[in-house]
Amino acid sequence: MNPLPNVPGVGLVRDRLGEALFARVAGPDGPKQRDRIHGRPGPRWFAPDSAIAEVHGDAAMFVGGIRALLLQSLHPKAMRAVAEHSGYRGDMWGRLARTSTYLAVTTFGHEDDAQTAVDVVRRIHAGISGTMPDGEPYEASDPHLLTWVHCAEIDSFLLAHQTYGARRLDDDRRDEYVAQTAEVARRLGAHEPPTTYAELQERLAAYRPELRATPDAREAVSYVLYRPPLPLAARPAYGVLAAAAVGLMPVWSRPGLRLPWVPVAEQTVVRAAGAMAVGTIRWAMTPPERVAAS
Repeated sequence: MNPLPNVPGVGLVRDRLGEALFARVAGPDGPKQRDRIHGRPGPRWFAPDSAIAEVHGDAAMFVGGIRALLLQSLHPKAMRAVAEHSGYRGDMWGRLARTSTYLAVTTFGHEDDAQTAVDVVRRIHAGISGTMPDGEPYEASDPHLLTWVHCAEIDSFLLAHQTYGARRLDDDRRDEYVAQTAEVARRLGAHEPPTTYAELQERLAAYRPELRATPDAREAVSYVLYRPPLPLAARPAYGVLAAAAVGLMPVWSRPGLRLPWVPVAEQTVVRAAGAMAVGTIRWAMTPPERVAAS
């Protein structure tokens, strides 16, 4: 339904809010990228009505993206690679724009553009390597690490969608989503990514012995949750999304990352505030013609 359909000026408010959100997430090249992703004719990897398009096109991704960053930080090697080679401290929004563009291109873009995006990321990964504090080497192109990052990411996107999405996926649709994201992960170099929801949960459990909260992880979490590069006026809204993401983190992960656990509040106040925030974002970023038709 169209919220506040007869209130004068609502369309202008929606347009301005949607433009501001899009600029933050997509970066300065966002409009150009959007036109190419959605406007270039030709074959795509996935149909417009596919599960991956439904999940990645929903505003719940704002919560899922934050949760993915928190969960991914728990693998020491993956986090070390981010800490030593990522610009998240000085260029958080640039990194967000690159990630969101990659997801959009591989989900919605022309198949040639999608493959080009994958090839670019593979070349970047090939140049990232280093040494852990104990002297053990790491490489960003390691299929085992890539699979962890993939599993943590799609579990976060899916959980956020099932909690805050416009429409929950049924079991078959959920498996479809996991299988479709596996197609992209394999192209990126992941090792036998899961293709069903049950396999995804098994794989996440298998990684559990490798996971721990390192100083790098706690610094990254502190930066993402408490020091986002946002004006003061925007921080309360971001705080609601961050609280919603924390509320979806597994309980065992909280102590090491110094995350709060308040189950009653998370199921009531946080859940309600998160749903309102995601709903507002969904409304703001819905194209005017789709709002008019609803």
